[in-house]
Amino acid sequence: MTIPEKISCINEALGAAYPSPKSELNYETPFQLLVATMLAAQSTDKKVNMITAELFKAAADAHSMSRLELDNIRQMIRSINYYNNKAKHLLAASTTLVEKFDGEVPDSREELEKLPGVGRKTANVVLSNAFGRPVMPVDTHVHRVSNRIGLVSTSNPRDTEDELMKIIPEDLVINFHHYLVLHGRYTCKARKPLCAECPIVDACDYEGKVF
Repeated sequence: MTIPEKISCINEALGAAYPSPKSELNYETPFQLLVATMLAAQSTDKKVNMITAELFKAAADAHSMSRLELDNIRQMIRSINYYNNKAKHLLAASTTLVEKFDGEVPDSREELEKLPGVGRKTANVVLSNAFGRPVMPVDTHVHRVSNRIGLVSTSNPRDTEDELMKIIPEDLVINFHHYLVLHGRYTCKARKPLCAECPIVDACDYEGKVF
C-alpha cells in the first residue's frame, strides 16, 4: 500500500469512527483554548476540563486573568501537574496579551510562541482549533500512531510534524490530526493497543499487533 493509499484508507476509516472530530478540551474562545492547552501539558483533557470549569468562572478572558493574584491562580489549578510553573505562565501570558494584543490571542505561530509557556505544539493547537489553520500539532498520540502505522519513521515530534505535513493533503490536515489523537487515545494505546478493534488494522505496519 502506497502512502497516499494509506492516508486515504485511514482518513475514510477513522472518519467513519470519529465523524465529528474535535478537541476534547472545553473552551469557548481562543484565549480559553490557549489556557486549556497550556494546562494540558503532562496532564489529561479530563483533568484540565475539571479545572477550567472553575477557573473560567473567575477569569474567562486575558484581562480578568491578568488581574488575578498569582497565589489565586495557583490555588485554582493546584490539582494539576506542575501547577506552580503553569500558574506563572498563565499570569505572564495573560499580561502579555493585554499589553501587546489588547487581550486578544494572535493568530500567528511566531507571536504565539513569544508568549510565556507557549511552545510549538501549543501554538499549533490554537492555530488549528481556534483559527482553522492547516497545521499539525504533534503530541504523544500523533507521534506514536503515525510511526506505528507506517506513515512516518521519526524519532521526535518536530520531525513527525514536518513529515506528516509533507504527505497529508492540506484539506485533510485538521481532521487528520484529530483522528490520530483520538485513535491513539482510545484504540492505539501506548502499552496495550486494541488491534482487534482497530478499523485501520489492514493499513497498519506495526509488527507488534496484538489480537
